[in-house]
Amino acid sequence: MEVKAMSKNMKLWLLVINCLMLGIGNCIAPLTNRLYSVRGGKRIWLMCALETAGFPFLLIPWLIAYIYRRRKYGPGTNITSISPKLIFYSLVIGVLTGLDDLMDAAGVSKLPVSTYSLVLASQLGFTALFAWILVKQKFTFLHINAIILLTAGAAVLAFNSGSDVPTNESKGTYIVGFLMTLGVAVLYGFVLPSIELIYKKAKQTVTYSLVIEMQVFISLSATILCVIGMAINHDFPAIPREAEHFELGKSMYYLVLVSDAFLWQLFFLGAIGVIFCNNSILSGILISALLPVSEILAVFLFGEKFTPEKGISLFLACWGSISYFYQEAKLDKEKKSIAENEEKKQNQVAEGNDQFRDVPEIVLQN
Repeated sequence: MEVKAMSKNMKLWLLVINCLMLGIGNCIAPLTNRLYSVRGGKRIWLMCALETAGFPFLLIPWLIAYIYRRRKYGPGTNITSISPKLIFYSLVIGVLTGLDDLMDAAGVSKLPVSTYSLVLASQLGFTALFAWILVKQKFTFLHINAIILLTAGAAVLAFNSGSDVPTNESKGTYIVGFLMTLGVAVLYGFVLPSIELIYKKAKQTVTYSLVIEMQVFISLSATILCVIGMAINHDFPAIPREAEHFELGKSMYYLVLVSDAFLWQLFFLGAIGVIFCNNSILSGILISALLPVSEILAVFLFGEKFTPEKGISLFLACWGSISYFYQEAKLDKEKKSIAENEEKKQNQVAEGNDQFRDVPEIVLQN
């Protein structure tokens, strides 16, 4: 069965939708993690599992995509289109994502959300490095400038970490959280270009339906890893006890857990969806570009300090993001100009050929 390529307009709308999903998940999911921690939640493996355990939510868009394909291609359409090879790659990426989730859960539980978010800005630098190695991504001066600025924003926090240690946590705990979060940036910086490489090397047409299926297997693999950790750490019998002592109440405890799982799934699907519609660099830049939203929400919701170091980091993050998007807009304009010139040349050649074909007829008539 031949699958037709998606139209440009459809892909543009899909890109917008995935950017929104990535943005919502990226801005709010860390806040729900922090809410769980500051109100009495202590289970690191549980937080780790929640970051991918929301994959059953993906069964809804998967079913919708299947119904669409069935109407288009007939009743013989398979409910799944993913190949065994892509399943294997997805499971491997899932294991890496599970390890990333563990470090992320440990990091966000030990850091203020604003610091956590700004340290993650360095992820873009690692994404760019691995994109250059794995998918031969090309960079201009402004691209490199953006990456340096965003990475420098995280470095400012590293050199001034002592001033941001929460009153109820030791400096050693803070440093562990900082290093864990930096590890998240490195590992997920590798994961994003790896997914782009899988798309490029897939020996089948990559559709958005296939992207959803891959995310299900990625999340399943990561969740299994985290659930094993929960079992070893005796988290399952501890959950009801923790719910009873949660400061916001038992019902709110479970609501926070479900919301957290859903929001993280939005983030992950949005991230790989942006890669499908564009590339891994755009996915990484969006994660960094949305930092101001997390900053503002964390300061207002949790009363966290907005130190001068964070202000400098935020400024560098915004400057780097603007630099990147300016370069992308410039490149897009150049591509359109080149395409228009090529179209004009082809039209001129076609007109010349038409005139040339008319010459023998005039000679014969004479």
